Amino acid sequence: MKEDKNKKTNKRSFYFQDYDHYIINKIKNEKLIINQDRVYLLFFVFFCLIFIFATKIFFISLKNLESKNYVKNYPVFQTIRNDILDRNGDPIARNVLVYHAGIKPNLIKDKKKFLIKIKLLYPELDYLTFENNLKKNKYFYLKKNISQDERNRLWSLGEKGLLFETTQTRIYPHKNLFSHVVGQIDLDNNGISGVEKYFDKNLKNAEGKSLNLSLDINLQYLIREELLQSISDFSAKGAASVLMDAKTGEILSLISLPDYNLNKRQEIKDKNFTNKITKGVFELGSIFKTFTIALAMENGLFSPNTVIKNIPDEIKCSKYTITEHDEMPGNLSLKQILVRSSNIGTIKVARKIGESKLRTFLEDLNLLNTIDFELDEIGSPLKFSWNKCKLETVSYGHGITTTPLQAVAAYASISSGNLVSPTLVKNKSFNLEKVRIVDSKTSKQINSILREVVTNNNGTASLAEVDGYYVGGKTGTANKNINGKYTNKKLTSFISVFPTIDPKYILLVLLDEPKAAPQLVYNYRGKQISGIKRNESGWNSAYVAGKIIEKIGPILAINKNDFYDNYVVKKSD
Repeated sequence: MKEDKNKKTNKRSFYFQDYDHYIINKIKNEKLIINQDRVYLLFFVFFCLIFIFATKIFFISLKNLESKNYVKNYPVFQTIRNDILDRNGDPIARNVLVYHAGIKPNLIKDKKKFLIKIKLLYPELDYLTFENNLKKNKYFYLKKNISQDERNRLWSLGEKGLLFETTQTRIYPHKNLFSHVVGQIDLDNNGISGVEKYFDKNLKNAEGKSLNLSLDINLQYLIREELLQSISDFSAKGAASVLMDAKTGEILSLISLPDYNLNKRQEIKDKNFTNKITKGVFELGSIFKTFTIALAMENGLFSPNTVIKNIPDEIKCSKYTITEHDEMPGNLSLKQILVRSSNIGTIKVARKIGESKLRTFLEDLNLLNTIDFELDEIGSPLKFSWNKCKLETVSYGHGITTTPLQAVAAYASISSGNLVSPTLVKNKSFNLEKVRIVDSKTSKQINSILREVVTNNNGTASLAEVDGYYVGGKTGTANKNINGKYTNKKLTSFISVFPTIDPKYILLVLLDEPKAAPQLVYNYRGKQISGIKRNESGWNSAYVAGKIIEKIGPILAINKNDFYDNYVVKKSD
């Protein structure tokens, strides 16, 4: 019995012991679950706090950060318009980062104090307008397109109401220097004139490259300085020039004065700001005589030394009387007609050529039609009828118009023998076969005669001579036709070809309404003279061309020794 009792006791003990273990484990599991729930809850609360905090930061960032100055930045600066460079890679036009300084008046605590600070920074500011804008409590711009330095000065004021927006603007570091070539863009980044307009799509192409022009900044600067001086010396209304590579047609310099600052987007309405080289359509006078003489030699009608006899002092043509500008001998060789610039002699040569051939030749030289060029500002020669007397007047440059750019290209074509098309793009490929204009023999003969226009005692361009540069050329003086009537106002020009041994460059200088300059001391055929009251091209445009060539010659690597070594010595061999 005792043994059974012990068995019962042991069983009961075992049962309670097992139950105790069960209860203990259950409690432990419940505690574990509770602890896990607490952890999960804490994680949930923590996550919610982070989410709320992040959301708050996000929305604060969208409210212009009213607690501090705000700068709206592009994630990555990517230009919205490509650069325009000169032939050496120097910038002519470029997009840069700038800032718009805005003001939020409701964030300005002490407006009177703030007003004083701004007035100290910008004394030129319209004080009353600025004060009224502050009172309106509406966002307004203090100043647009400010630099980083100017932004920093404003930032240092420590005003919460000063806000800054980052943007881009187009700058032209050389201001006036390329105004008539480069042109401008509008506020929407669209080209509205010049190469900015002509190459608009390329310049706005995000994957495009910089535009390399054929222009040279150094040449442009030096020539412009001389043209500005010429306006002063001759009291001229304006001036212009173009320098072209005689072989490729690349424009190395193109200037028209007056010009304007490209960084100031004012509207230019005065037609005097027209690009005289490309848009201006003028009677250029005696420079056309070169074309007549060249055609006569090309057709084998005359040699340079052929003498035209019995040249009268004047010729009656219809109701008009054509005279010489100076006294001329009765007998002149073909060469002398061009050297002395004889009107009547040129007419006699033209009559021998005939209207049809002269007309065709001028058309082949692209003098009578509108040409293709990388500017929208292109003039069109005035149409005319080849009626009675037109052959005569056209032969010496009267009653016929063209642009100076076309005239320069025509001289390049004759001096090289092949048709030359002008371009503003460096290393441009026209993909055209060479078009022969005149035989190489004719080119050499013409270049030689143009050299004598400068060196001969009877030549009209002695003032263009620069020692060592072998300058040749032709003068042109014309009375301006205004509203269909010829006036006493002059337009003078000189087209120079250098070096005439092997022409590399064509330079045109044009003066608009110059006056005589008796105050100038001229170096005329080895003598120092002054008091000259003559107002022809030989006394102004040719003079200016000589000064320009003297300055730009070293840049073009033209010097006396170079040509002596490369041409004169070889020629003698």
